[in-house]
Amino acid sequence: MPPKRPTKTGKILQKLKDHESQNVTFMAPDGSWPIVWKKAKGMHVWDVEGRKYLDLTAAFGVAACGHASREVTKAGTQQMRTLMHAMGDVHPHAGKANLARELSRWTFERWSRTSAKVSKKNIHAKTIFCNSGFEAVESALKTAHLATGKQGVIAFESGYHGLGYGALSVTHRIHFRGGFLSQLKQFGQFVPFPTNESEASESIKAIESILKKKSTGAIILEPIQSRGGLRIPPAGFLKQLRILCDQHETCLILDEIYTGFGRTGKWFACEHDPVIPDLICVGKALTGGFPMSACIGRSDLMDKAWPPSEGEAIHTSTYLGHPVGCAMALAQLKQLKSNKLTQAAQQKGTSWLRVLKQTFEPWKERVIPRGRGLMLGLELRDEHGKPDGRTVIRWTNELLQNGVIVLPEGDHGEVLGISPPLIISEKEMNQATHKLVKTFRKVIRS
Repeated sequence: MPPKRPTKTGKILQKLKDHESQNVTFMAPDGSWPIVWKKAKGMHVWDVEGRKYLDLTAAFGVAACGHASREVTKAGTQQMRTLMHAMGDVHPHAGKANLARELSRWTFERWSRTSAKVSKKNIHAKTIFCNSGFEAVESALKTAHLATGKQGVIAFESGYHGLGYGALSVTHRIHFRGGFLSQLKQFGQFVPFPTNESEASESIKAIESILKKKSTGAIILEPIQSRGGLRIPPAGFLKQLRILCDQHETCLILDEIYTGFGRTGKWFACEHDPVIPDLICVGKALTGGFPMSACIGRSDLMDKAWPPSEGEAIHTSTYLGHPVGCAMALAQLKQLKSNKLTQAAQQKGTSWLRVLKQTFEPWKERVIPRGRGLMLGLELRDEHGKPDGRTVIRWTNELLQNGVIVLPEGDHGEVLGISPPLIISEKEMNQATHKLVKTFRKVIRS
């Protein structure tokens, strides 16, 4: 007999079942999934039943500085007391100007100082503020189209850029796109995302063939695919894309909504190659918990694409550059920098990946650890070498019952994703490793 769902959890989930779209929240028939969050602090989450969990997801990568960071929470609370809401594209507030300035410093200004190619140029950035990640992607797609006059976009298989209609046109997985293909304009063309030198060579050939048609205004990709299963391209691939974009007057758009702000051990994942994009999309860890994203681009490109406002913006929203989001973002960026969390992610991630490889050595034919910084994953293969999403789902559930929150990634759900807050301690990493092994043994025995 399935276990009875705890009273508080059951009542809340029943309310959702009655009044929320049934496609949103998955509810396991046996009551084992999901939990209902009540509060979160630092590395931990508590549910409405009072049970404590170690969060290895950072709530989709948002809580880079930990849940409810004191500095970020304080900044948001103080802002709410003075100015809860402003008027987007009409009457601005100082925080929006300050954050736009700061994002320029963090991206194109900093990159121009370290790049021999552009160091002599006075490069800065301009920003379009948005609410969610897909909106930043759509802002970038619009910018590239206006700047180049070309409608085509090259995207990558297994890529995920959000679920708005523009973003869906460059999001590969049919699960998200299938029901809307008859309405989508097919301006996106997909090429394989490479994970080794041989695949990179084939991918570049396919891209060159498309670019020769001179109808492509942008190439968009995640420097490391997150939802696609923690897939990392070989060194030099991004540089090759940069060269091709320069040759064909095509914009290079990097979707760093997940990878940005220290997650991979660099401020931005593109810095591992390193490559300077034309446009970069950020979100998630930007504010530490407030719904805000941004499309950041080279100022000359942004000015070429978007004319000066004559009183009615072409692209805007009610909550554009929200005061609370800007205040929290400024505090979050300050904390990321002052606490040296990027360096911490690099050091901790390298150490933990080594431990995971050693720990799962007895199952090396089935478990493949990989990642960069604190963006890690354990890929599972079955006895035939095929993606084993079913076992990952069971493993994810077993970990939840043992007080650890993780999520499956990959086209088949075959990768157990590990992306904790960057403040995770060595003790917590050891505890997590112990529970990963303990639960894996139980799952493969059952």
